[in-house]
Amino acid sequence: YHMEQSEPLVGRILQDGYREKVFLATKMPSWLVKSPEDLERLFTTQLEKLQTDHIDFYLLHALNAGYWDNYLKLKVFDWAERKMAEGQIRHLGFSFHDRYEVFERILNGYDNWSFCQLQYNYLDTDDRAEEIAGDRGYALTEELNVPLIIMEPIKGGTLAQLPPDAAAPLNALDADASAASWALRWAASHKNVKVVLSGMSAEDQLDDNLATFGDFRPMT
Repeated sequence: YHMEQSEPLVGRILQDGYREKVFLATKMPSWLVKSPEDLERLFTTQLEKLQTDHIDFYLLHALNAGYWDNYLKLKVFDWAERKMAEGQIRHLGFSFHDRYEVFERILNGYDNWSFCQLQYNYLDTDDRAEEIAGDRGYALTEELNVPLIIMEPIKGGTLAQLPPDAAAPLNALDADASAASWALRWAASHKNVKVVLSGMSAEDQLDDNLATFGDFRPMT
């Protein structure tokens, strides 16, 4: 991200003992992987940029049918399991952008997924929508006991700025609660959801998200 400057920035932040205090995640850029050598080169470069010797949570990024088939052809799991055996990857997962049928194929296509990352929010529940696994995708993670990370819980900010008719019933329940807090609580109230990625672009949004999870109230 940010013209490949996000990992070097995080690498600088992780110095002076901070690396030992956090879990670190990053992703294999699937669109750049054309050969087994690319896997090794890209991963080694990431370790160098992040100034670390291991990644706690590593994702095969933005999987769809094409990237999945390419990874299988390149025997990505032989490579990944070697990295796990060497301690350079602690937990292997993937993020996803395709239809439910592809999600089902991927989730069942490897026995040792540690986690997966899905777009899921209270508008994106119907798997007929483009690139959405929806409620059926969530249910499958629960059935197969694959822990879930949620991306886009506020749908790119859409659910933080509701039209008046949509906001009215929520305001009637709790006039002090932000629209974003309802979306975050909806995602986090699912029992198989372990992490919710909370996007924000201003400090007041960060404060609001921290307040939502600092005193978290599951939805009934």
